[in-house]
Amino acid sequence: MIIEKQIFPSPKGEITWFTLTNGKGAEVVLSSLGAGVVSIRLPEADGRFTDVVIGYDTPEAYFADGPCSGKTPGRYANRIANGRFSLDGKEYDLPINNGPNHLHGGPDGFQNRIWNCRKIGENKVEFKLHSPDGDSGYPGALDATVVYTWDDDNTLSIDYSATCDAPTYVNLTNHTYFNLNGHDSGSVLGHMLKMNCLEYLPTDKTQIPLGLPASVAGTPMDFTSGAKIGASINDDFEALKIGKGYDHCYMVDGYDGTLREVAVLSSEESGHKVTVLSDQPCAQVYTGNWLEGCPTGKGGYAYKDYDAVAIECQGAPNAPNNIHMPSSRLDPGEKYERTIKFRFE
Repeated sequence: MIIEKQIFPSPKGEITWFTLTNGKGAEVVLSSLGAGVVSIRLPEADGRFTDVVIGYDTPEAYFADGPCSGKTPGRYANRIANGRFSLDGKEYDLPINNGPNHLHGGPDGFQNRIWNCRKIGENKVEFKLHSPDGDSGYPGALDATVVYTWDDDNTLSIDYSATCDAPTYVNLTNHTYFNLNGHDSGSVLGHMLKMNCLEYLPTDKTQIPLGLPASVAGTPMDFTSGAKIGASINDDFEALKIGKGYDHCYMVDGYDGTLREVAVLSSEESGHKVTVLSDQPCAQVYTGNWLEGCPTGKGGYAYKDYDAVAIECQGAPNAPNNIHMPSSRLDPGEKYERTIKFRFE
């Protein structure tokens, strides 16, 4: 395993990129801006390598990008209704940045911070961030850590941990967008997606879950047996109209806090496949419905809507306001620990 390090100046501080290259020549590039994934280059039969995640050529382009490409959103990934929650009888107000709601920790979320970083093993890189009490309205100081591991079997493991000094809420995920035909190859609507999720969360028009999960059976939300992403995306179905495609939280079947297979994404055209595993209760599937107009992509490519798909393993959106969802509360003396794995074939 080879780990190379590059440092780039920016008005907000130095940004560090790490390139991890395994024994097969496959590589992952990680950035201290947002503790994110910049690229994943997989080998082809003819000796070429294909970058299967979208992104940008320059480190600075990742600041405040709408898609949150490849990064670690926080302190709370996904939406919190009206930017408001109650904790131990006290109300907290958060920045509003998605219609009437709070999204991904707000405009100054973890995805737009430069994390402290270092190599901690022959195939591991660690990112750390201190979030003070009151940061974006959240109570309690939080210390978050993200560790990426890239192995010779082409598996990227992401381990999250966090501790706090006062009760708070935390929900961390990875926001990488995949296109297994290559980041600049166009639509992913022909990709096959299989989800080990029997239920999803219906939402209101602002994409806040209504409450209890609903069965995917008999609806365009059903990927339990595998289906092309675009097979039903234009169906006359309220959820798909609200999100302009898939932008929905799925409940992982049989969730018990242990690592399990959540989804499999594959492309018949390229032959590439990624299996997503996690110990998180939910997975947000987002088909890049609003990619058009984001910063110019790698190599000058202009991404269009539906050019990539994100599968974000996480806690439930708006869980602080929904007693039916697994709790996202973290107390002093506890340790938040979650894992996501992307296994490529």
